[in-house]
Amino acid sequence: IGTTGQGATDGIRFVQFYFGLPLAMVILGVTLVPFLHGAKVFTAYEYLERRFDARTRSLTAFLFLLSRGMSAGTILAAPAVVFSAVFGWPLTWSVALIGIPTVIYTMLGGVQAVTWADVKQMVLIVFALVSIVIVLLVNMPVAPDDALRIAGATGRMQVFDFSFNLTETYTFWSGVIGGTFLMLSYFGTDQSQVQRYLTARSVDEARSSLLMSAYWKIPLQALVLMVGILVFVYYQFQAPPLLYNPAHEAAVAAERGAEYQALESRFQETFDLREAAARRVPGAPDPQAQAAMDEFLAHEATVQGIRTEALALAEEVTGESSRDVNYIIPRFVLSELPLGLSGIFIAAVMAAAMSSIAAELNSLSTASVIDFYRRWMRPEGDDAHYLRVSKIATAFWGIFACFVATYAATLGSLIEVVNRFGSFFYGSILGVFLLAMLPRARGAGAFFGLLAGMGVVAAVTFGAPSVSFLWHNVIGAVTVVIVGLILGGRQPAEG
Repeated sequence: IGTTGQGATDGIRFVQFYFGLPLAMVILGVTLVPFLHGAKVFTAYEYLERRFDARTRSLTAFLFLLSRGMSAGTILAAPAVVFSAVFGWPLTWSVALIGIPTVIYTMLGGVQAVTWADVKQMVLIVFALVSIVIVLLVNMPVAPDDALRIAGATGRMQVFDFSFNLTETYTFWSGVIGGTFLMLSYFGTDQSQVQRYLTARSVDEARSSLLMSAYWKIPLQALVLMVGILVFVYYQFQAPPLLYNPAHEAAVAAERGAEYQALESRFQETFDLREAAARRVPGAPDPQAQAAMDEFLAHEATVQGIRTEALALAEEVTGESSRDVNYIIPRFVLSELPLGLSGIFIAAVMAAAMSSIAAELNSLSTASVIDFYRRWMRPEGDDAHYLRVSKIATAFWGIFACFVATYAATLGSLIEVVNRFGSFFYGSILGVFLLAMLPRARGAGAFFGLLAGMGVVAAVTFGAPSVSFLWHNVIGAVTVVIVGLILGGRQPAEG
């Protein structure tokens, strides 16, 4: 949902975000995977107490719980957006309708029930995406190369940006450097991922799982982004709604109908001019085609300006930040696809989201019980007792995720939001695990280094908000390692 919307509004350059993934998988396969697999622990943070001390373990686990709880809420927002688009409900209703059954489902053992279906879900998702591409190309009034030309004129086909600009979110360097640090932390220290290779039968099996993740991720994300780009081009010839969020559209029409109708009238008039210019581009001699393209871009800028006015009006009426990006694809699917295909798309989103949320809640529950409850409150409980407590923890984190979901959906593209949340924590958490592999590091250095890393990242996030969130991963990790080594002294750590 978020990635296709990202493609429609910003183009394919988001794929640079994943350029660090293959390198991260190779590094993890050589370092953290054998390191943690041989530690014989239930959670990654359990090892940190063995290596450092209990406070370092608890602080790291606490930061994981915060980051993963916020991410679970963002994932929950995706199917909630679809339900909101289907039924025109307020997002909070949709979050409750999806969140409560998913929490119950997970408490009753949903994670085990869906694990076997991962491959089937992937096939369903790819089938839905390819079907959308085919429908778009068949119904597009221009040839595929002309469609890509129109998208390219707006900058949406620019894959690479080699500028070394810390304020530009998606560049080759932010992807290769910042993205590598983010992927190292996510796949190497996040319990939702680490639990997969902690339970693997061998190190080779764990490595194979990681490499497969890297192999499929980039082409799949490129396909998802391309769907969004083609939807953007399709809406150059088929009038889109002024507001993609149906609940906001209805609220504005009800309370400020005259103003909204005036905006719609201006929008339709400019859309007609933009469409006429776009239709003149294919097949025209180069000078005429360029003139038509220049006219198209001028009208496109006007269209986006009118849409910005509509979004501001919606925010004024509803009191909610009106970020339409997450509603673009659901609205397209419901209004433009044949009924059967739209049903398959919705089923794919729901299945994937519920599976992901269940896995997230499971990792949150595991870390809560193992790293906090069993460690500090009831170390001698039996398995049945811990199972009951884990269900309570699942319910707590499910409720937490529901609250986050209603907020996350207002922040912009969900795929970007989830990575912004993660990048606030991931660099510092990665730094602790890097210290764990260095003989000089000591418990005090790791603990205070982690505090320093989070403090510096917070200062950059709120004091220099223009710095791209991908660099937060680098800043956090480097700060933790430097402070940890300075405080660690020159003597090898014990244990």
